[in-house]
Amino acid sequence: MSRKHFCVYTSLNRSSLYYKAKGESSENLELMQEIDRYYLEHPRAGVLHMQSILTLKGYHVNVKRVRRLMRLMHLMPIYPKPSLSKGTIPRYVHPYLLRGLDIQRPNQVWSTDISYIPVEGGFMYLYAVIDVYSRYILGWRLSNTLSGTNCIELLEECIRQHGTPEIVNSDQGVQYTSHRWVSLLEGYGIKISMDGRGRCKDNIWIERFWRTIKQEYIYLNPTKDVAVLRSGIAKFMRYYNYERPHQSLELLLPARQYGIIVAA
Repeated sequence: MSRKHFCVYTSLNRSSLYYKAKGESSENLELMQEIDRYYLEHPRAGVLHMQSILTLKGYHVNVKRVRRLMRLMHLMPIYPKPSLSKGTIPRYVHPYLLRGLDIQRPNQVWSTDISYIPVEGGFMYLYAVIDVYSRYILGWRLSNTLSGTNCIELLEECIRQHGTPEIVNSDQGVQYTSHRWVSLLEGYGIKISMDGRGRCKDNIWIERFWRTIKQEYIYLNPTKDVAVLRSGIAKFMRYYNYERPHQSLELLLPARQYGIIVAA
């Protein structure tokens, strides 16, 4: 199979096959893994907390550096800037709609996010959309760029394959507060929900999924080959959806809870 056809088949950017870390030292890449491992267990950790933890581990790192790395890892989304003249919230920020909501069926609420994925000598970004009711992963994409286009294309793929949800929840990062993203959802008649700033529990369903895939696959299978990483993630996604009982579903499979018939 040619690289071109491989990319079409796997929805992987062609440039990702040739990925090389750019602009980050080996020490920064090591710091990013330390930050990620700690954040998986302590998702409320902010910059000052993280800087203190890294110092205790023997790293000499200042707050500015930790903040930059956490933003690069999408652990601190880059928020749209308020109007300096009016002091207003950016136009495309929306309220959080899920507090107290009784989620009782598939496609009632989808949640989407982006997560840093370490690669030997660098890192990638994993985009995913989860159905909150069933915990079924509706779609995902691996890329070497933090891009609003990836978010849009992934959501469109999920809608084509699974239908239109009632609500889509995300953080308030620039990828999800852009005119293109908001217009796409409004065009489908989808209600837009956004986490409060710094409220990791507002998107707890996909945050728990990031913890699961990293602890059960990513950190147990380090690689510098992006094609190998992509193939491994694909296998894990199938395992997660179709074979791994989910505790919050009383040990049902996400695919079965979503309504997909699963062969015994």
